[in-house]
Amino acid sequence: MRPKIADFGMARIFGDNQENANTRRVVGTYGYMAPEYAMEGIFSAKSDVYSFGVLLLEVVSGIKISSVDRIPSHSNLIVYAWNLWKEGKAIDLVDKCIAESCVLDEASLCIHMGLLCVQENPDDRPFMSSVVLNLENGSTTLPAPNHPAYFVQRKSDMEQMKEDSTNSKSTVTLTIIEGR
Repeated sequence: MRPKIADFGMARIFGDNQENANTRRVVGTYGYMAPEYAMEGIFSAKSDVYSFGVLLLEVVSGIKISSVDRIPSHSNLIVYAWNLWKEGKAIDLVDKCIAESCVLDEASLCIHMGLLCVQENPDDRPFMSSVVLNLENGSTTLPAPNHPAYFVQRKSDMEQMKEDSTNSKSTVTLTIIEGR
């Protein structure tokens, strides 16, 4: 299995039998990229596992990784999920829209697996084949996740401009190109 979730264009960087690579330029979507890739340009199959973990948490919670509107006291979805996990309230992450129609044990498994996938140390993350096997079989013997990898991010200039524009009567569209 060779998922390429951080950015589909990354698939071209890998050779057929290559499992790890370094890049001079980081490409991908912020939030889905594993921190070791975003900060050091080092990616592997475990980088994609991180991205898949983010997707699992998004699907279960209904909260996008880039959205902080619904979780104002947390810097991002991963921090929110981790804090709920530590408090023994992980099931509170489940989107209220699906809570009544889903099997809560399955949602709990997805949260658990999502947190295993976003662990700080790439070596602690499961292999994708293990993720699929556990999700398909509904495993109940998963290890507890370690501290997740996440960025403490500052407000970007674009977010600040968005806030400033809400106080203005006129609207201006600006395109700002920022490095990752």
